[in-house]
Amino acid sequence: MLVAPSILSADFSQLLTEVKEVESYGADLLHIDVMDGHFVPNITIGPDVYRNLKGQVNLVFDVHLMIERPMFFAKQFIKAGADIVTFHYEAVSDVAKTIRFIRNLGSKVGISIRPKTDIVLLEEYLDDVDIVLVMSVEPGFSGQTFMESALDKIRYLSDMKKQNNYHYLIEVDGGINEQTAVMAKEAGADILVAGTYIFKAADRKAAIEGLKKL
Repeated sequence: MLVAPSILSADFSQLLTEVKEVESYGADLLHIDVMDGHFVPNITIGPDVYRNLKGQVNLVFDVHLMIERPMFFAKQFIKAGADIVTFHYEAVSDVAKTIRFIRNLGSKVGISIRPKTDIVLLEEYLDDVDIVLVMSVEPGFSGQTFMESALDKIRYLSDMKKQNNYHYLIEVDGGINEQTAVMAKEAGADILVAGTYIFKAADRKAAIEGLKKL
């Protein structure tokens, strides 16, 4: 299991220290949640927040754009160090064009959907993306409760991957803890995004190691 701590729950006054700590405990990716106050009802960070982390830690920078104009801003986030840029199906009018645009900038591409969006709508794009991010909470705020409806979407993606020999990784974000992580793993998830569960844990090392050993 790959583990992606979400810096949304980290202490931003000592972000480099926080990120180095989770890296030392075995984290694989650094999940960076970008919100614009329009696509979701919250505002978080821009590329400058993580720009100076690049090169100081050996983690994959996994940038999740919960914004209305991903094509307009993608270049800035990639220039700042994003290795993967994930956009929302619901945020664009031309999904295929957005995938090509991001890939041509030199980044891997992910696509995500809100909990109420039908996963089948992504079918025609599954062979063209590197990650499919299933939101198991309504995007916008950390610390929410896992929505079990996400499990059916993960199973669908896992089945499609096996049937068609696709190569995307299935990522799940929202409400991940020791119980929901097992459920997501059994459904077919490859990457677990965890913010509160890791950064607010009394023992961060045990939290990360527990997820990785699933």
